Amino acid sequence: MESIYLEEAEMRMMDVIENLEGNMKTIRTGRASAGMLDRVRVDYYGEMTPINQMAKISVLEGTQLVIKPYDRSMVKQINHAISAANLGVTPQAEADCIRINVPPLTQDRRKQLAKEAKKYGDEAKVAIRNIRRDANDDIKKDKEVSEDTQKEWLDNCQKLTDKYIKKTDSIVEAKEKDLLSI
Repeated sequence: MESIYLEEAEMRMMDVIENLEGNMKTIRTGRASAGMLDRVRVDYYGEMTPINQMAKISVLEGTQLVIKPYDRSMVKQINHAISAANLGVTPQAEADCIRINVPPLTQDRRKQLAKEAKKYGDEAKVAIRNIRRDANDDIKKDKEVSEDTQKEWLDNCQKLTDKYIKKTDSIVEAKEKDLLSI
Protein backbone atom coordinates (compact mmCIF):
# COMPACT_ATOMS: atom_id res chain seq x y z
CA MET A 1 0.00 0.00 0.00
CA GLU A 2 1.52 3.29 -1.08
CA SER A 3 0.82 6.50 0.80
CA ILE A 4 -1.48 9.16 -0.64
CA TYR A 5 0.94 11.64 0.91
CA LEU A 6 3.78 10.36 -1.29
CA GLU A 7 1.63 10.51 -4.43
CA GLU A 8 0.68 14.10 -3.67
CA ALA A 9 4.31 14.99 -2.89
CA GLU A 10 5.48 13.45 -6.17
CA MET A 11 2.88 15.41 -8.15
CA ARG A 12 4.03 18.63 -6.50
CA MET A 13 7.70 17.77 -7.15
CA MET A 14 6.89 17.13 -10.83
CA ASP A 15 5.37 20.62 -10.97
CA VAL A 16 8.58 22.07 -9.52
CA ILE A 17 10.65 20.29 -12.21
CA GLU A 18 8.27 21.51 -14.93
CA ASN A 19 8.61 25.07 -13.62
CA LEU A 20 12.41 24.74 -13.52
CA GLU A 21 12.47 23.54 -17.13
CA GLY A 22 10.32 26.54 -18.10
CA ASN A 23 12.74 28.87 -16.31
CA MET A 24 15.70 27.28 -18.10
CA LYS A 25 14.06 27.89 -21.50
CA THR A 26 13.94 31.61 -20.79
CA ILE A 27 17.71 31.80 -20.25
CA ARG A 28 19.19 32.40 -23.67
CA THR A 29 22.24 30.52 -24.83
CA GLY A 30 23.48 32.77 -27.64
CA ARG A 31 21.17 31.15 -30.15
CA ALA A 32 17.82 32.63 -31.07
CA SER A 33 14.85 30.63 -29.83
CA ALA A 34 11.15 31.37 -29.53
CA GLY A 35 11.38 30.20 -25.90
CA MET A 36 13.19 33.44 -25.05
CA LEU A 37 9.85 35.22 -25.31
CA ASP A 38 7.78 32.75 -23.24
CA ARG A 39 7.58 35.07 -20.22
CA VAL A 40 6.79 38.23 -22.18
CA ARG A 41 3.15 39.29 -21.95
CA VAL A 42 1.44 42.00 -24.00
CA ASP A 43 -1.71 43.94 -23.13
CA TYR A 44 -4.05 42.68 -25.85
CA TYR A 45 -7.41 44.43 -25.46
CA GLY A 46 -7.16 44.45 -21.67
CA GLU A 47 -5.83 40.89 -21.35
CA MET A 48 -2.15 40.09 -20.66
CA THR A 49 -1.38 37.63 -23.47
CA PRO A 50 1.79 35.64 -24.30
CA ILE A 51 3.38 36.72 -27.58
CA ASN A 52 3.24 33.21 -29.05
CA GLN A 53 -0.58 33.33 -28.84
CA MET A 54 -0.85 36.55 -30.81
CA ALA A 55 1.99 36.29 -33.31
CA LYS A 56 4.01 33.84 -35.40
CA ILE A 57 7.59 33.59 -34.11
CA SER A 58 10.25 32.40 -36.59
CA VAL A 59 13.96 31.80 -36.11
CA LEU A 60 16.22 32.84 -38.99
CA GLU A 61 19.76 31.39 -39.23
CA GLY A 62 19.86 30.80 -35.47
CA THR A 63 20.69 34.45 -34.81
CA GLN A 64 17.48 36.33 -35.52
CA LEU A 65 13.87 36.14 -34.36
CA VAL A 66 11.06 37.46 -36.53
CA ILE A 67 7.73 38.11 -34.84
CA LYS A 68 4.72 38.60 -37.12
CA PRO A 69 1.61 39.61 -35.16
CA TYR A 70 -1.70 38.26 -36.45
CA ASP A 71 -3.10 41.73 -35.74
CA ARG A 72 -0.76 44.28 -37.39
CA SER A 73 -1.88 47.04 -35.01
CA MET A 74 -0.11 45.21 -32.16
CA VAL A 75 3.44 45.71 -33.50
CA LYS A 76 4.11 48.72 -31.22
CA GLN A 77 2.75 47.06 -28.08
CA ILE A 78 4.72 43.84 -28.70
CA ASN A 79 7.89 45.83 -29.39
CA HIS A 80 7.40 47.79 -26.16
CA ALA A 81 6.73 44.63 -24.10
CA ILE A 82 9.91 42.96 -25.39
CA SER A 83 11.96 46.07 -24.61
CA ALA A 84 10.48 46.26 -21.09
CA ALA A 85 11.22 42.56 -20.42
CA ASN A 86 15.01 43.17 -20.11
CA LEU A 87 15.99 40.16 -22.22
CA GLY A 88 19.30 41.71 -23.25
CA VAL A 89 18.12 42.11 -26.85
CA THR A 90 16.84 45.09 -28.80
CA PRO A 91 13.69 44.59 -30.88
CA GLN A 92 13.38 46.52 -34.14
CA ALA A 93 9.83 47.25 -35.27
CA GLU A 94 9.06 47.23 -38.98
CA ALA A 95 5.74 47.80 -40.76
CA ASP A 96 4.19 44.41 -40.03
CA CYS A 97 6.80 42.54 -37.99
CA ILE A 98 9.48 42.84 -35.31
CA ARG A 99 13.05 41.63 -35.74
CA ILE A 100 15.34 40.72 -32.89
CA ASN A 101 19.02 40.14 -33.58
CA VAL A 102 20.45 37.84 -30.92
CA PRO A 103 24.09 38.79 -30.38
CA PRO A 104 26.60 36.12 -29.39
CA LEU A 105 27.16 36.00 -25.65
CA THR A 106 30.35 37.29 -24.08
CA GLN A 107 32.18 35.00 -21.66
CA ASP A 108 31.16 37.22 -18.71
CA ARG A 109 27.50 37.12 -19.77
CA ARG A 110 27.69 33.33 -20.13
CA LYS A 111 29.00 33.04 -16.55
CA GLN A 112 26.30 35.41 -15.32
CA LEU A 113 23.58 33.33 -17.03
CA ALA A 114 25.09 30.12 -15.61
CA LYS A 115 24.79 31.65 -12.13
CA GLU A 116 21.17 32.51 -12.90
CA ALA A 117 20.53 28.90 -13.95
CA LYS A 118 22.13 27.70 -10.71
CA LYS A 119 19.90 30.10 -8.74
CA TYR A 120 16.78 28.66 -10.40
CA GLY A 121 18.08 25.18 -9.54
CA ASP A 122 18.61 26.13 -5.89
CA GLU A 123 15.09 27.58 -5.69
CA ALA A 124 13.71 24.34 -7.12
CA LYS A 125 15.65 22.29 -4.55
CA VAL A 126 14.27 24.42 -1.71
CA ALA A 127 10.74 23.92 -3.07
CA ILE A 128 11.29 20.14 -3.29
CA ARG A 129 12.61 20.01 0.28
CA ASN A 130 9.60 22.03 1.48
CA ILE A 131 7.31 19.50 -0.21
CA ARG A 132 9.22 16.69 1.57
CA ARG A 133 8.80 18.47 4.91
CA ASP A 134 5.05 18.89 4.35
CA ALA A 135 4.65 15.22 3.34
CA ASN A 136 6.68 14.06 6.37
CA ASP A 137 4.52 16.18 8.69
CA ASP A 138 1.35 14.72 7.17
CA ILE A 139 2.70 11.16 7.53
CA LYS A 140 3.66 11.73 11.17
CA LYS A 141 0.23 13.21 11.98
CA ASP A 142 -1.60 10.18 10.55
CA LYS A 143 -2.38 8.14 13.68
CA GLU A 144 -4.09 5.30 11.76
CA VAL A 145 -0.74 4.11 10.36
CA SER A 146 1.59 1.74 12.25
CA GLU A 147 5.08 2.91 13.22
CA ASP A 148 6.74 0.52 10.76
CA THR A 149 4.59 1.72 7.88
CA GLN A 150 5.22 5.31 8.91
CA LYS A 151 8.99 4.72 8.90
CA GLU A 152 8.77 3.05 5.46
CA TRP A 153 6.77 5.98 4.07
CA LEU A 154 9.26 8.49 5.50
CA ASP A 155 12.13 6.53 3.87
CA ASN A 156 10.25 6.47 0.56
CA CYS A 157 9.63 10.21 0.86
CA GLN A 158 13.37 10.78 1.27
CA LYS A 159 14.11 8.57 -1.77
CA LEU A 160 11.57 10.55 -3.78
CA THR A 161 13.20 13.80 -2.68
CA ASP A 162 16.66 12.51 -3.62
CA LYS A 163 15.36 11.47 -7.06
CA TYR A 164 13.95 14.94 -7.80
CA ILE A 165 16.99 16.76 -6.39
CA LYS A 166 19.14 14.66 -8.76
CA LYS A 167 16.81 15.53 -11.65
CA THR A 168 17.14 19.23 -10.75
CA ASP A 169 20.94 18.97 -10.70
CA SER A 170 21.02 17.30 -14.12
CA ILE A 171 18.76 19.98 -15.66
CA VAL A 172 20.96 22.77 -14.24
CA GLU A 173 24.19 21.02 -15.31
CA ALA A 174 22.88 20.58 -18.86
CA LYS A 175 21.97 24.26 -19.06
CA GLU A 176 25.36 25.36 -17.64
CA LYS A 177 27.16 23.11 -20.12
CA ASP A 178 25.07 24.59 -22.94
CA LEU A 179 25.80 28.14 -21.75
CA LEU A 180 29.53 27.73 -21.20
CA SER A 181 30.28 25.82 -24.42
CA ILE A 182 31.21 28.17 -27.25
